[in-house]
Amino acid sequence: MAAEKILVTGASGFVGAAVARLAQGAGFDVRVMHRSTSPRGNFEGRGYELVEADMRDAPAMERALSGVRYLFHVAADYRLWAPDPQEIVRTNVDGTRTVMEAALRCGVEKIVYTSSVATLRVRGATTPVGENARLDEEEAIGAYKRSKVAAERLVELMIVHQNLPAVIVHPSTPIGPGDIKPTPTGRLIVQAANGKMPAYVDTGLNFVHVDDVANGHLQALQDGPIGEHFILGGDDVPLGELLGSVAEIVGRKPPRIELPRWPLYPLAIAAEAAAKITHREPFVTVDGLNMSKYKMFFSSERAKRELGYTARPYREALADAVAWFRRAGYVR
Repeated sequence: MAAEKILVTGASGFVGAAVARLAQGAGFDVRVMHRSTSPRGNFEGRGYELVEADMRDAPAMERALSGVRYLFHVAADYRLWAPDPQEIVRTNVDGTRTVMEAALRCGVEKIVYTSSVATLRVRGATTPVGENARLDEEEAIGAYKRSKVAAERLVELMIVHQNLPAVIVHPSTPIGPGDIKPTPTGRLIVQAANGKMPAYVDTGLNFVHVDDVANGHLQALQDGPIGEHFILGGDDVPLGELLGSVAEIVGRKPPRIELPRWPLYPLAIAAEAAAKITHREPFVTVDGLNMSKYKMFFSSERAKRELGYTARPYREALADAVAWFRRAGYVR
């Protein structure tokens, strides 16, 4: 597949930038798509072909996909909160529909669609969740999760009814270098590294190095059967353990206080109200607290078995993330 023209959407973002970087290293001719307002730090000066487009603009998407053999559709609105939650839905659902329809018209040979573990059901799970634990849209907490479930179902229907040549991957919680924005998890790491996380709630996430997620995308393109799903994850880690690891890396005392959730809801409501005025995403949200009731633990065994996927220990990913945040000036 090397030297073939590929398009990476969302290349200004965390995962998309890693996919573009690894694809270029593998010998692909990389075209990256970005919006006019996208930060350029993750792709400028890397020798990519740049194309400016909004993924909800059908003519622009056709221009972006002209001459492209393979597509990595990574772009999405990953916010857990927005002043207008429907904006998240429009980007993730309508944008995905527009991109996939344009890919069909342009004759793209194979697509890797970046979904999320947010589309999988963890409520009631007693062991790490696999690809078959599909979440219904009405069960999903918040606009982001609902939109990702709806977009994934849309892609599945297009695979069945329109022969869309897509493989679906589910990254867990990526961490590592290049988290420019940063993501909600990146903000948590920065706050902890700066000594501003004195307490935590009882929850857990599956953490994975962003480069391992990107490599999983390339493996899905190479070996993933059309229509199949693959979780691209790493280690299941309780939040308290993660914060302790951050503290150890930066030489701070780890937080010792585990808080119940109920006192945090008024704080989340106040933070969301303030965010509507400041237009800055709140650090704590009602949806985030609701999600934290369930440990987001996942199994990547299928990707390991069928794609040859591997993931390094989460401590290595965390050390890379903290080192990058330091170099970028986020951590004092």
